[in-house]
Amino acid sequence: MVCLASRTGRHLQRYSNKGRRLVVGCIPYRYKDGKAGTLDDELEVLVISSQKGKAMMFPKGGWELDESLQEAASRESLEEAGVLGNVECELGTWSFKSKSCGTYHDGHMFPLLVTEQLDLWPEKEFRRRTWMSAAEAREVCQHSWMKEALDILVHRLSDPRHKREEDVSYAL
Repeated sequence: MVCLASRTGRHLQRYSNKGRRLVVGCIPYRYKDGKAGTLDDELEVLVISSQKGKAMMFPKGGWELDESLQEAASRESLEEAGVLGNVECELGTWSFKSKSCGTYHDGHMFPLLVTEQLDLWPEKEFRRRTWMSAAEAREVCQHSWMKEALDILVHRLSDPRHKREEDVSYAL
């Protein structure tokens, strides 16, 4: 059973030793036809609108005290984009300035290989979601740190070793 309510508030929010809010996000991805082919033609990533509906980005939100990084990444993808899947190895950590608060946050990004797309999800009424190519997503994404994470994901998936190696994934 899937909970259809988003977490709210900051009472469980994690902060770094520098006082920065810790944020976790995912780049949900899939392959057309459900299998890896040529990366340029087959890879799709899911972008979502901001709650105010103008900016496009990948799902992200606060990392809370009662969850692992991977659990937070999975939760944000469910709450904001309505997708479930396998959280794979971290793409990296970035420091970025919040556009709304003007403060710095530390953001961790993960790939999420999508296994299920839900018709109903907690933030459906507030967000649009759109599948598109990685190149299109790079154009529309409003955050430079997320674009860097996308570049790392595309490079990782196009590496021939990626097909032979077992990626550490966390099925949540």
